[in-house]
Order: sequence, then C-alpha cells, then structure tokens
Amino acid sequence: MLDDRIRCTWAESAPDYRAYHDLEWGVVLRGDDALFERVSLEAFQSGLSWLTILRKRDAFRTAFSQFGIAAVAAFDDDSDVARLMTDAGIVRNRAKICATIGNARAALDVPNGLSDLLWSFVPDPVPPRPARLADVPATSPESVAMAKELKRRGFSFVGPTTAYALMQATGMVDDHVADCWRAGR
Repeated sequence: MLDDRIRCTWAESAPDYRAYHDLEWGVVLRGDDALFERVSLEAFQSGLSWLTILRKRDAFRTAFSQFGIAAVAAFDDDSDVARLMTDAGIVRNRAKICATIGNARAALDVPNGLSDLLWSFVPDPVPPRPARLADVPATSPESVAMAKELKRRGFSFVGPTTAYALMQATGMVDDHVADCWRAGR
C-alpha cells in the first residue's frame, strides 16, 4: 500500500496503522453490535497502544463471540471471565473483561439501541477540520456528555477520552487533518 498520498502523521508509523487509517478510521459505522465492538476495543485500549489492540482484534472477536451484544451479555461472570483471563490472544485485564460483559448487559437495556444512542451525540454544527495533528482534541463537549450518559446507563471504561476516540473511529467526527487524502471522505 505504499503510495504518495498524504495521511495523518500517526498513520505512517506502522503498516497496521496505515491500513486502519485508510480503510476504517473515520468511516461512518452504525449498528449495535458493530458499535459495541468499537466501544469494547476502545475500553481495552485505555492505557495501551491502539496498535496492540489492532493486532489482537481477531482474537478479541473470537473471544467475545464477534461482539454480539446478546451473546456477550450471556457470558458467565465466573467461567467466561476465567476463560478470558487465560486467553493470551487478548488483553487479559479482569476489570476490562468484566466491563465488556457488563457493558453488553447495559447495552441490552438501551431503548432504541446502542447505535441510536451513540449517534445522538454527533456535534452540531460540525467542528472545523483540524489543520494538523496538534489541533486534534482529546475530548469534546459531546464526548463528555456521551461518557456521562453511558455511565448513567451502567457502562464502565467509557470516559470522555475513550468516547471521543470512539467518535473519531466511527465517523461521528472527522478528525483527518486538512491535507490528509481521507479528509472529508
């Protein structure tokens, strides 16, 4: 995938990042299970490199039943947590594993679905495109509100920074820098 396209600078540090940037990051994503996967992976990323999560994503999908909300909500708090804690393919953090299961249970209770809830926090008006990476915020008023609402509904590991990363990854905001070939696509 080597070419002369200008990208957000973070995408040039590893081939995995380049592929993620070019094919996924900032692309509109809807659907309860699809967004549950992203919420879960963003939570697992907390305190780690996103590259670590990207490289383990297939193992996460296998371990967490393709992030089917109903399937994960049915996980047993003892046997499934114990199984996941021995899975070297994922990040073995008990708090994050338990949060993923708890978040699936909380997602089942969202009246119009997780996708509608998350997309209700899209900024209006759309913020200006960042000129350079240093202009990209870590949070926004909308991500603070999203995190607060998710926590109110029983979700965990969903702070404002995690919520903003989710918004960036799923196209709720477009933080491709102004000269990036993906900007506005």
